[in-house]
Amino acid sequence: MTEDKRVKPADCRTMAEVRHGVDRLDEAIVALLADRFRYMEAAARIKPERGHVRDEARKAEVIGNAVRLAEAEGAPAAAVAEVYDRLVEESIAYEYTRFDERGLGTGD
Repeated sequence: MTEDKRVKPADCRTMAEVRHGVDRLDEAIVALLADRFRYMEAAARIKPERGHVRDEARKAEVIGNAVRLAEAEGAPAAAVAEVYDRLVEESIAYEYTRFDERGLGTGD
């Protein structure tokens, strides 16, 4: 990851500063997403049955947590909820793929 020498958003005076800040944030976000997906690999390894991969209560909890954090940070909660809904769905799909690679059958 590139060294983070971002100008704070409120202090940006040029589009180059804005773009630099966004690019540095994207680097950090992608690194965090990669780590999050590694946790999905761990979940697929740990869960005893394929039917345990999708957990609607946990999905709602994760999205609710993200919305509360967004509100506390002054971010648009509806947009964060939409992003997290997609992230969780992609995480579930990834976890199914990793689970299926174990070759244990459906186990449902």
